[in-house]
Amino acid sequence: MNLSTFISPLALAALLCPFAGTLHASPAAAATAPSVAAVHATEKGGTFTTGDKVFLLNGEPFVIKAAELHYPRIPRPYWEHRIKMCKALGMNTICLYVFWNIHEPQEDQFDFTGDNDVAAFCRLAQKNGMYVIVRPGPYVCAEWEMGGLPWWLLKKKDIRLREQDPYFMERVRKFENEVGKQLAPLTIQNGGPIIMVQVENEYGSYGVDKAYVSAIRDIVREAGFDKVTLFQCDWASNFTNNGLDDLVWTMNFGTGANIDEQFRRLGELRPNAPKMCSEFWSGWFDKWGAHHETRPAKAMVDNIDEMLSKGISFSLYMTHGGTSFGHWAGANSPGFAPDVTSYDYDAPINEYGAATPKYYELRNLLQKYSDKKLPAVPKPVADTIRVPQFALTEFAPLLCGIDTTVKSREVMCFEDLDLGWGAAVYTTSLPEVKGQSLLTLNDCHDYAIVYINGKEVGRIDRVKNERSLTLPPIAAGSEMTVVLEAMGRINFGRAIKDYKGITSSVTLSAEVDGDEVTWNLKDWTISTLPDDYATALKAFDRAAAGQKPQTALQGNAGYYRGSFNLKRTGDTFLNFASWGKGQVYVNGHAVGRIWSIGPQQTLYVPGCWLKKGSNEVIVLDVTGPQQTVCFGQAHPELDQLQLSTPTTHRKPGETLDTSKLPLAAQGAFKAGNGWQTVSLDAPRKGRYVAIEGLNAHDGKEVAAIAELYVLDAAGKRLSREPWTVKYADSEDAENGNKTADKVYDLQESTYWSTVAGTAFPHVVVIDLGSEQTVTGIDYLPRAEQGAPAGIKDYKIYVY
Repeated sequence: MNLSTFISPLALAALLCPFAGTLHASPAAAATAPSVAAVHATEKGGTFTTGDKVFLLNGEPFVIKAAELHYPRIPRPYWEHRIKMCKALGMNTICLYVFWNIHEPQEDQFDFTGDNDVAAFCRLAQKNGMYVIVRPGPYVCAEWEMGGLPWWLLKKKDIRLREQDPYFMERVRKFENEVGKQLAPLTIQNGGPIIMVQVENEYGSYGVDKAYVSAIRDIVREAGFDKVTLFQCDWASNFTNNGLDDLVWTMNFGTGANIDEQFRRLGELRPNAPKMCSEFWSGWFDKWGAHHETRPAKAMVDNIDEMLSKGISFSLYMTHGGTSFGHWAGANSPGFAPDVTSYDYDAPINEYGAATPKYYELRNLLQKYSDKKLPAVPKPVADTIRVPQFALTEFAPLLCGIDTTVKSREVMCFEDLDLGWGAAVYTTSLPEVKGQSLLTLNDCHDYAIVYINGKEVGRIDRVKNERSLTLPPIAAGSEMTVVLEAMGRINFGRAIKDYKGITSSVTLSAEVDGDEVTWNLKDWTISTLPDDYATALKAFDRAAAGQKPQTALQGNAGYYRGSFNLKRTGDTFLNFASWGKGQVYVNGHAVGRIWSIGPQQTLYVPGCWLKKGSNEVIVLDVTGPQQTVCFGQAHPELDQLQLSTPTTHRKPGETLDTSKLPLAAQGAFKAGNGWQTVSLDAPRKGRYVAIEGLNAHDGKEVAAIAELYVLDAAGKRLSREPWTVKYADSEDAENGNKTADKVYDLQESTYWSTVAGTAFPHVVVIDLGSEQTVTGIDYLPRAEQGAPAGIKDYKIYVY
């Protein structure tokens, strides 16, 4: 839809080009905004392309100052407020992903209405004088369920995701065509706000396959984006692996990065190309069981100042993160690290749309790059309110929510059961075992509560890399029930093919008459528990009608309902610190996951979802609460951990004597940024690799490593999926989650750091998961200028 159909030409000109006459303060960044003549050209269809070291908007130099916003993470009534907040910050563009799985929840059932109306979001951006960059995937990452890919793709077991698998490519083409119907009419060539469209997303972090990336490019063009400028983003370390000659290349990196180093290789390959950081990370995402992530405002502002002074465009990821409502939060990998509901991201505009101190520091900088006074910061769209404590007294047992039940010789995963999200209940009979036995779920995806004859006997948590549980003696004919709750599917790396439930088999091992016996358990009754509001209502109806589930589980897991009354509405943060694990619905809206371990203990409830009078709250708690009470506070609680064990990888009093380990290599790393390779004198076999830092280049006591790879017998990088940290002598877990697992989290901007004041040597030991032949390591120091805390002298052990 073209705005010219209902806005006068002069008004449209003002909307489409509020940047006329704006000059950047630095001569190096003297990219003027479009002239008035160019604005009038935009009414009929404009252009956005590349020139000599600059982007050209309607033929005039243009520096992109983009704010990343995600429409599904913002309630639709708040969309325009968030866009205005970005404009008042000093941005001129909105950057957004298009999330395949919210638009096609079931195969061939497309939804671009209501909160999914991405075209309406783009038109609001245009109405408020903002251009738009669209990133339609098909994969988006974004700490979003399965990186935006629909779960139902996994019903085809042999599918190859993000490759030229015929079925995958067929579905991508259908989806992108639907996106094209919505957004192709809104490109700048058609008088709309969309100036660039991205092809795929950070593919270098997934694989090397230019043919696949080329095929996605062609699909995007065929969907109606054949005239708009197309680009691809990656990291400075891998962008050449899949870079296509006919696409614009952009870099992704975070706060504190060495800007010149990030663009060095691009400048060598394309000296006349414009430079852009298409994801400049303002903060970071939070995972369950770790402290809230923050990044310093000064480092962010200094980097943006440097980029603008050099005429470098950027998109601030995130400018406003918002909330991964319902079950949409994903999980990181290697291992399994599910993300919390809040996507606050320590962004300049916080989760509920308020300006932070970081916002005002950045706004002051961006004012320097405008010769016009920036718009006033909009008032909050809603006040924040408190809600007095209330009790959720109505209860329905967990199994009252059962939807479908099947009998199967073998266990079945969620996808076999046609279940996208929620929980599954697996029940079977056990053999008699007079002593202890070991129950193993191959594999548990993601959190299992195990009952025998209705009594809980233990839990298995994928986050902790658990698969097994020791059982007490079992009487003949005992019934075992496993309630298995799924969390978000992995959204990054090769592990995005993340099936849920019990994905292979269940075994029971015990010693019988002096021999080790293993039973492969069969003959299952399997029920589904979808995590939606309709299922919760059905559970209460059944409980009220006295319909008891066939299996009775002891404990207080189940559905709870209560209400609170309001005289006036506003945004609030419902506190669930006394609850267990599950999902929450407020007035029918799925507001997100809860988990007592934290760090998030509150859920954001937008005022637009509340009403005067009575407001309903339903909690689905698969483990059971300590107290069935709740209250609303005026600010979120995003950094309150309630853990039984610390997040660090060293037991109290534990030490490691490296002098007793077999030395495989020693030497000195070079100072500065970038990857370095250490080759061993001879191949070594072992399951564990220890990196010991003896000192640092800066002479201080802190050691840091951003990323590590281990090289196999052929000199290739081993998969890091099975890796865990066996030991680390020091980890700064209190100041930004700088724990040792950061050395293999696939993120070059995060890092392991020791605690300041702890003397060298410092050592981290990686468990490779099985014995391997090791020939070397790849080491990456921190990405900031000068590689702070970079290790100088080192020793490497393999054992």
